Amino acid sequence: MRVLGIDPGLRNTGWGVIDQRGSRLGHIANGICHSSGETLAERLLSLHIQLTEIVARYAPEEAAVEQTFVNRDAAGTLKLGQARGIALLVPAQAGLEVGEYAPNAVKKAIVGVGHADKHQIDHMVRLQFPGIEIAGADAADALAIALCHAHHLAGGARLAAALARAGA
Repeated sequence: MRVLGIDPGLRNTGWGVIDQRGSRLGHIANGICHSSGETLAERLLSLHIQLTEIVARYAPEEAAVEQTFVNRDAAGTLKLGQARGIALLVPAQAGLEVGEYAPNAVKKAIVGVGHADKHQIDHMVRLQFPGIEIAGADAADALAIALCHAHHLAGGARLAAALARAGA
């Protein structure tokens, strides 16, 4: 299963692609989409084009996107929500299932605590994939989102297998 993780942002959208084969996880690629343009519409279009190219290049089978948290700046939260809409739209256009995870759920799955900082996320991602180059904090977060989704998928598969054994 190839998973695309996306950490949405209007200026910088992190992305990471991993492969899951049974209990083995492998790093494929990661990066950051930098939006360009002067208007909000141009920046959203730029993100859409870049994410569409990533989906076409790496052919993920599923995607995962971090949920937006509400902060004190309502206008900033709204703009982030629009970037998140692009992050949800692109994989959906490609026919992918899209998982959504709260920031604290991702941190708990990767670090073990729901209030980990960016350095802890980066460290744990590097432990999972030794020797990889990470394009930046947003890319590390995107890889963490992909890992969280892979763990979620593996847990679901284990539950389905247990239910099948119980029914047999």
